Amino acid sequence: EKSCWRRGMAAPLSSLAQCPLAVLRCGSFRDSPLGRSVLSRVTRTLFSQTGVWDKDYRPEIRQKVEQWWHPRIMEQWRKDSLEEGSNKKKFYVLSMFPYPSGRLHMGHVRVYTISDMIGHFQRMRGHQVLNPMGFDAFGLPAENAAIERGLDPEDWTRKYVNKQQITFSEVTTCLPDYYMWTQYLFVKLFEAGLAYQKEAVVNWDPVDQTVLADEQVDESGRSWRSGAVVEQKLLTQWFIKTTNYAKSLLDALADLPEWYGVKAMQANWIGECTGCNFDFKLKVIVTNLMVTDHVCPSCFFTLCLLGIPDNSEEDLCSARALNLKWSSVLKSNPDGTQTLINSAEFSGLSRTEAFNSITQKARELKVGGHLTSSKLRDWLISRQRYWGTPIPMVHCGSCGPVAVPVKELPITLPKMVSLSGKGASPLEFAHDWVNCKCPRCKGPARRETDTMDTFVDSAWYYFRYTDPRNTQRPFERHLADHWLPVDVYIGGKEHAVMHLYYARFFSHFCRDQGFVTHKEPFRKLLVQGLIKGQTFKRANSGQYLKREEIDFTGMTQSLEITWEKMSKSKHNGLDPQDVVQQYGVDTVRLYILYAAPPEQDILWNVKTDALPGVLRWQSRLWQLVTKLRGARSLGDFPNPSLLKKKEQTEARKIWQNKNYAIQEVTTHFTEDFLFNAGISRLMGLTNTLSSATIRVLHHSVEFEEALAALILMTAPMAPHLASELWAGVCQIQNPLSPLLQKGDVLQQPWPTVDPEYLETPDFVELTVLVNNKGCGKVTVPVQVSKDLEAVQRLVLDSELGQTHLSERKVKKVFLSPRTALINFLIDE
Repeated sequence: EKSCWRRGMAAPLSSLAQCPLAVLRCGSFRDSPLGRSVLSRVTRTLFSQTGVWDKDYRPEIRQKVEQWWHPRIMEQWRKDSLEEGSNKKKFYVLSMFPYPSGRLHMGHVRVYTISDMIGHFQRMRGHQVLNPMGFDAFGLPAENAAIERGLDPEDWTRKYVNKQQITFSEVTTCLPDYYMWTQYLFVKLFEAGLAYQKEAVVNWDPVDQTVLADEQVDESGRSWRSGAVVEQKLLTQWFIKTTNYAKSLLDALADLPEWYGVKAMQANWIGECTGCNFDFKLKVIVTNLMVTDHVCPSCFFTLCLLGIPDNSEEDLCSARALNLKWSSVLKSNPDGTQTLINSAEFSGLSRTEAFNSITQKARELKVGGHLTSSKLRDWLISRQRYWGTPIPMVHCGSCGPVAVPVKELPITLPKMVSLSGKGASPLEFAHDWVNCKCPRCKGPARRETDTMDTFVDSAWYYFRYTDPRNTQRPFERHLADHWLPVDVYIGGKEHAVMHLYYARFFSHFCRDQGFVTHKEPFRKLLVQGLIKGQTFKRANSGQYLKREEIDFTGMTQSLEITWEKMSKSKHNGLDPQDVVQQYGVDTVRLYILYAAPPEQDILWNVKTDALPGVLRWQSRLWQLVTKLRGARSLGDFPNPSLLKKKEQTEARKIWQNKNYAIQEVTTHFTEDFLFNAGISRLMGLTNTLSSATIRVLHHSVEFEEALAALILMTAPMAPHLASELWAGVCQIQNPLSPLLQKGDVLQQPWPTVDPEYLETPDFVELTVLVNNKGCGKVTVPVQVSKDLEAVQRLVLDSELGQTHLSERKVKKVFLSPRTALINFLIDE
């Protein structure tokens, strides 16, 4: 009962990618002078309205097409979502959800264009598609922005996540119906011994006034968000013991063959899990002024490496340098193996046997025993800020830290009179909220006043999408098992380590808790690059300048001209609504998919980049439908038997190109995600159809079916244009092909390759070039068609070879590895 349309269309953050006219029609734009001007100009009617086809695809027609088809496409997909059958194979495509920090940017448009396009494509292939949308709505940016404006963080966030968005989007992390389950999972972690509190030296951001995890500090020691130099403080904080899953997370990478490049980053982050962790309590002996010792009542925890001189050359050197004594625990045997000695019950075991036995006993005693690396640290999740998920723990003088019972969740955030963003956790000053009763002994207690890192919220949201309205548990297992793992996960390069590591940890944990079947949450990973704008800054001061401020003809000082991530402060940003208004929804979508492969950055320059080509291609598609409708309106009934041999050959070539395009585009859309290569192949098919003679266009079923396939394969990327083209081509007079079915283009099945095309022929026609000029074709057996020497001999022995090559000296011969073509370079 899930549909990618119902989940994505309502929220403006994805609407620009999925149908931005929803945004253009919202009150803020519609009621503006620009909006009234635009809507007043859209006065021409469409074929879908009047039955009259306009011959040219002008800007006003484009606007009308998008305005007409947007609500109809949305309504149809809403209906389909209610009729989805469970017998369909599932497909879960997911984009990393956005932070509603304010205005849209082109990065949002790129990620949601890609996910929406894949969702449309997979639905046309017969899948039951889940393509959800939500908001990562807790965190520092909203709190800081609210403080600057004297507002409540919730009010600030809701300004960008309005009531309609909250109603239709699947999850919003700052709402209690979501974060109560974040708290529930934390309680489960605590009960499993994986969430704990300890005093530790932590990373402190002096600007944002909060603790940072190790992963949130860059190589230069600066905060990942504020950029400030991080300080070290000794504080009591909450941690999640991700190190217990280090070996599991490392080994599972082998099952993720399609995480190109990212697997190595994940493996490097975890490190080689050749060691094992143990929990030791360190008792501090304090000597007082009376020359008597006593054990310090409070114990604290630290991270250290256990030194064993028998096992490590470094430990041996250290022990000798410090004059330390130790008992040997390893005995070398004549065969080169080693056996444990002086090790109680483990004596006599080999090193491997002892390692396995000791770690197993440590796990049984719940004092460690999990394989890990020396570089990995547990996840510090405490944040000394207000706008985050409250940690569901209370501190009791008698019982210590006690988890809030599940039945009492959620622990909601109290309203605060004012926030400063400085000093201690703001929740400490919410006295009525902080003071409570201990759930265990009912005595006086205090709530935890730190909130969770927002990475906790986003570490499990892909589960909640499968069952977003559940009020009894985070999600039903049968629904999570049906949809997971995510088939394609799309997001920015900057999340290739931290977010993915945390999300994978939560998935492994949930599997061990019996919540789900799968360990790994994501099957394929599609990491997208940035959209960059050109920047101009003074070489001496580093000041960024606007393009219009620069006199390029009479410059008196040097400028640094480069491409950087779009930003207002750098004067190189684009407002997506302005871009959509100028070029149209489908044009922007096609441009984003065509300008570069997803993992590469796009350098936005409308004068020299792919945008003009995309605009021309749309017009050429429109012209193909115009030509076919014009030919069929002349009254001459189409008859394939009237085609002459040369025209039949031309029609056969169209048929071959159609099947080749279907094969290539389907592969690009499912395997390597080279959408730009797929569009290039569609452009090639467009060229073939555009060059068709009028008789082939009028009398061949091959032209009809190739044009139909071309429109269908364009539909996931440009749904508005394709919808109108499909309406125009399906209502031609005297159609020859049964494929031209009335109905919306997105409801049609994805085209498939004709079985005949897949049959391997016994012979192939080889095009022969002499000095790069075509001189004819030679038929050769398929089994030798890739053998240069065999093909060269067959061509030279043929009548064509005797005519063009017999008396000339051949310098070099090239045989194409992809197409049936051989090129002879000769002396003139």
